[in-house]
Amino acid sequence: MATIEVTAENFNDIITNNEFVIVDFWAPWCGPCKGFAPVYEELSEKYPDLVFAKVNTENEQQLAGEFQIRSIPTLMIFREQIILFSQPGALQGAQLEQVIDQAKGLDMEEVKMDIEKQQAEQATKQ
Repeated sequence: MATIEVTAENFNDIITNNEFVIVDFWAPWCGPCKGFAPVYEELSEKYPDLVFAKVNTENEQQLAGEFQIRSIPTLMIFREQIILFSQPGALQGAQLEQVIDQAKGLDMEEVKMDIEKQQAEQATKQ
């Protein structure tokens, strides 16, 4: 599967209707973004079961603001609508593959229990 362009209008549908989504926040004028684009595209072909999405921060400033994107490229991995990874900077192909494999290997029930525990702890502190 090739990369797909994401807008504010289709973002929630893409995240909600797909179990595993990798999002690249980028801009046309960004040199590192241009260098990372072929790596990202190549991995989208290697992992056809995953959704590789791209958000043009120039056109989608609202989305960039919602996710507090301060540096581009920034990569995020959503699995079951939970952000598992968020990091600015271009990764090399092998690095991104390692991150993908780690995210795929997570026990999501355990992740959800950890989130619930953290939320409960924060609620008791307030």
